[in-house]
Amino acid sequence: MPPTLASLVHHSALKLTVRAGEGRLDVPVRWAHVSELADPVPYMEGGELLLITALKLDAEDPEVMRRYVKRLAGAGVVGLGFAVGVNYDDIPPALVEAAREEGLPLLEVPRRTPFLAISKAVSAAIAADQYRAVTAGFAAQRELTRRALTDGPEGLLAALAAQVDGWAALYDASGAVVATAPEWAGRRAARLTADVQRLRERPAPASSVVGGTGNSEHPENADRVELHSLGTSRRPRSALAVGTAAAPGTAERYAVHSAIALLTLTTERSRSLHEAGLRIDAAVLRMLLAGEPDHARTVAGSLYGGLLDAPFRIVVAESAAARSRAAGTAQAAGDTGGDSGGDPLGTLTEIVESAAARSGEAVLAVPEGERLVVLATDGGAAVAACVEYASALEAARPASESLSGDDESLVVGLSAPSGPIAASAAYKQAEQALSVARRRGRVCVEHEHLAAGSVLPLLADDAVRAFADGLLRALRDHDATGRGDLVASLRAWLSRHGQWDAAAADLGVHRHTLRYRMRRVEEILGRSLDDPDVRMELWLALKATAPD
Repeated sequence: MPPTLASLVHHSALKLTVRAGEGRLDVPVRWAHVSELADPVPYMEGGELLLITALKLDAEDPEVMRRYVKRLAGAGVVGLGFAVGVNYDDIPPALVEAAREEGLPLLEVPRRTPFLAISKAVSAAIAADQYRAVTAGFAAQRELTRRALTDGPEGLLAALAAQVDGWAALYDASGAVVATAPEWAGRRAARLTADVQRLRERPAPASSVVGGTGNSEHPENADRVELHSLGTSRRPRSALAVGTAAAPGTAERYAVHSAIALLTLTTERSRSLHEAGLRIDAAVLRMLLAGEPDHARTVAGSLYGGLLDAPFRIVVAESAAARSRAAGTAQAAGDTGGDSGGDPLGTLTEIVESAAARSGEAVLAVPEGERLVVLATDGGAAVAACVEYASALEAARPASESLSGDDESLVVGLSAPSGPIAASAAYKQAEQALSVARRRGRVCVEHEHLAAGSVLPLLADDAVRAFADGLLRALRDHDATGRGDLVASLRAWLSRHGQWDAAAADLGVHRHTLRYRMRRVEEILGRSLDDPDVRMELWLALKATAPD
C-alpha cells in the first residue's frame, strides 16, 4: 500500500500530531511538497502533503485561512503539515478552525522534525510500495510461467484470475470462448463475443476496455473488463479478457502483460522460433530507446552476448511500398545470399544477420512496417556488410537516376558509435542521416560524415526555398522598381561581416550610400540587422535562393 497520513503520523521518528481532519488520515499521499507561497495551488497535482511554516501567510486571519484551506482542498491536497516553533510557536487557531471546517487533515510538525525528514519518509514509503509491486509482478510472472508449462492455458488463466482477484477468459479466432477461470466467469465471457470480434478488426496488438454492471450479488459482472488481442500477425489469432472490480495496479498489470506474452507463445506454437525472437528483439530495442538499458539487459539476459554493453551503432533503413525496381537493383548489385521476394528490407536483414552469424556477433534486426531498425556492434561485420550492400546499390544505380519521393530504392541512415545509455540519441542520429540520404539522393549516409560536409546542401528543400523567397520578397520587389539594389547590397554587407568600407568597395558605392541602403533593408523588413539571428537567417535565405 502507498503511504498514508496515518502511516506518517504513526512514524516514530517524525513525532507528528493531528490537529484537524482525524477522520481522513487513511488517504494515500502521493508526495510531500514544501511551499511558502500564499497560493501554491497552481503547482499542485493532487495527492500532496503540503508542508508550510506560514512565512508569507497571515495565519491568524480567519477569512484568509478559510480561503487558503478551501483552495488547497479543491486542488486535491490531502493534508497540511505546519511547523511550529519557526514563525509561530503554535498553530494559529484560525488555521485549525479552517482545516476542521473543510475536513482537511492538519498535522503539527515539531521544530526538531525537519521537512526533509518527512519528504524522505514519504519517498521511502513510495519506493518500498513500488518495489513490492514490482517484486509481486515478477513473482506473478514466475507463477504464470510455471502454470502455463505444467497446466497449459487453463492453468495460466486460473493463476491470472487469482493474481488480479477477478476472472479471465481466452477466445479463439472466431471470438468463441475457449477457456475461463473461475468457472462462474463463463457467462460473463460469452457476452463479450461481439466486443472480441470488433477487437479482431483492429491491427495487432490491440486492446480495449469494456464497462460492466458489477454488484456484490453477481460477481461475474465485473466493473471493468480489459480485452487484449493475442498473436504476432496483423490479424489477431485470439484474445484475452481480464475482468476486475477496478483498474489493475502495478503488480496486477505485470501479471496481465506476462499472461499476454505467455498466451501468445502458447497459441502461436505453429510460428517459428525466429518470430518469437523478433518479439524479444523489438521489446529489447524499445526498452533501449526508452532509456531503460537495465530493463533491456534483464529481459535479454545472455541472449545478445555483449551487444547491449556497446559500443554499437543503430541503422534505420527505409523503402517505399513498391518493391520491384529495388529488387532488380539488388540483383544488379550482386548475389546477396538469400531470396527476399523483392523486398529490399528483407534482403538487408538477411545480409546483416548472415554477416553477424559468420563472425559470431549478436545483432538486433527489428522490422517496423516499411522500416528496418538494426542494432549492431560498432566496427563489426554486420555494420560493414550493411555499408557494403548500400554502396553496391548506389554504384549499380544509373548516374542519371536519383531518389525522389516516389522512389522504391533502399535508403539507409547510420548513427555514430553509441552506448546503451544514449541509444535514443543514436536512433535520432540514424533518422537524421536517413533524412539527409533521402534529400541528397543517396542510398546510405553516416551521421559522422554530416558534420564533415557543408550545411548548404541541406538548404535544397522546397520549404526552405519558400521561406527564403518570402523573407526576401519585399527587398526584391523594392529592387524591381529601380530604386536601389538592396539585395546585392545586403549580400555584400553580410559577406564582409558588416564592414562598411570593404562592402562599399565591393559594390563600388560610398559607405554612406551603403549605410542608407541597410537602413532601408531594416525598414522594409521590420527587423534589426544588429540581431545576429536576423543576419544568419538573411544570409541563409540569400544562399538558398542563389542561382546555381
